[in-house]
Amino acid sequence: MKALEITDANFAAEVEQSNIPVLIDFWAVWCGPCKMIAPIIEELAGEYEGRVKIGKVDVDNNPDISMKFGIRSIPTLLIFKDGKKVDEIVGAVPKPQITAKLDSQLVTA
Repeated sequence: MKALEITDANFAAEVEQSNIPVLIDFWAVWCGPCKMIAPIIEELAGEYEGRVKIGKVDVDNNPDISMKFGIRSIPTLLIFKDGKKVDEIVGAVPKPQITAKLDSQLVTA
């Protein structure tokens, strides 16, 4: 399972209308720390398949979403539940920090 590509065009359908929590990785090709967490994001896509939707937004190609959520530094991970932003992680963080935030959203589901 790979992370979904989230774009300005499919954001509403994939995120706002999702019936499971969604984690979005805001990244860019030129961003070093983004490359460091990319494998973690792909692993999470497999591990949380069916429980959490994992997506990636290329900030250079999708400025509308990035502006909407005030993304100023990347990587930024946003967690959505019921179409609303419920959590945020800024910077390249260890996988356990990401899974802890995801799991906390699943517990309250």
